[in-house]
Amino acid sequence: MNKLSGKVAVVTGASKGIGASIAEHLAAEGASVVVNYVNSRADADAVVARIKERGGKATAVQANVARSNDIEHLFSEIRKAYGKVHILVNNAGPQSRQAERKGRAAA
Repeated sequence: MNKLSGKVAVVTGASKGIGASIAEHLAAEGASVVVNYVNSRADADAVVARIKERGGKATAVQANVARSNDIEHLFSEIRKAYGKVHILVNNAGPQSRQAERKGRAAA
């Protein structure tokens, strides 16, 4: 039996890089994983797909954890999908004002 079987893990900033790797490792240990992302739905969906291909459970939820309303949305979606959270990995890093403005200009 996997060490984290029956546990729910949330990984913020999990659509790429270290966050994606953490999400995949937690899933490999048996956790159901919430892949949090801000902008990159396609990347988050790819992480979820890799987890599911290996027999794991995962879902992607968009939320900017720097905004309280988004955090409420994130945890509302978690409760709907899994009930509660056992593990929280705060991987999301703050964006600079310049990156924030660049993101708004692209939208």
